[in-house]
Amino acid sequence: MRLVIARCSVDYTGRLTAHLPLATRLLVHKGDGSLLVHSDGGSYKPLNWMSPPCTLTVEEPDAASAAEGVIEQWRVTHAKTGDALLVRIHELVHDSSHDLGVDPGLVKDGVEADLQRLLAEQVDVIGEGLTLVRREFPTAIGPVDLLLRDPAGGTIAVEVKRRGDIDGVEQLTRYLELLGRDPHLAPVKGVFAAQEIKPQAKVLATDRGIRCVTLDYEGMKGIESGAPRLF
Repeated sequence: MRLVIARCSVDYTGRLTAHLPLATRLLVHKGDGSLLVHSDGGSYKPLNWMSPPCTLTVEEPDAASAAEGVIEQWRVTHAKTGDALLVRIHELVHDSSHDLGVDPGLVKDGVEADLQRLLAEQVDVIGEGLTLVRREFPTAIGPVDLLLRDPAGGTIAVEVKRRGDIDGVEQLTRYLELLGRDPHLAPVKGVFAAQEIKPQAKVLATDRGIRCVTLDYEGMKGIESGAPRLF
């Protein structure tokens, strides 16, 4: 992972256009190729970003940009959509790279872990005729909660959350990108399953062809392992 603090401006072009004027920001270039642009506020959310698969190219500024004080340009282009981020760097304050190794993944809380386990036993909640391939199916960036097969032999990756937000959709999107490169699995469909899914997350999921499923946790507990429970 490369961490850069720089005075920079950022321009996004794609399905819409956006501009971040000149300011000091944190640029995070991750091992999966993604780039995140952070300010010193806004909690954990980046001001702008590019998700993988994407490529980062370092360019020399043209004469006009150099005259404005630009010393280096980063052009980050999405491999599938052509969307692009152009980062114009005026001053490098800090630049360091770190090998973080393989992350073991998020340890889920009790409810989220139970949801995953119950859903693995009741995959018909997702759709009829589905079968479980594996829980915690490994990928290079962490495990997919559930991997399923449909009656036609197609692959379905399921991400399970207690409360589904945009970050969960982004996480599933990254898993789908990786799984889709495996000829034994492709094409892979995505399902985002949660007790509660925020409206913004539903919009983003629909835009990316991911189906959303709202889970009834209490109802699923009542038919755990196919046996009714009184308590």
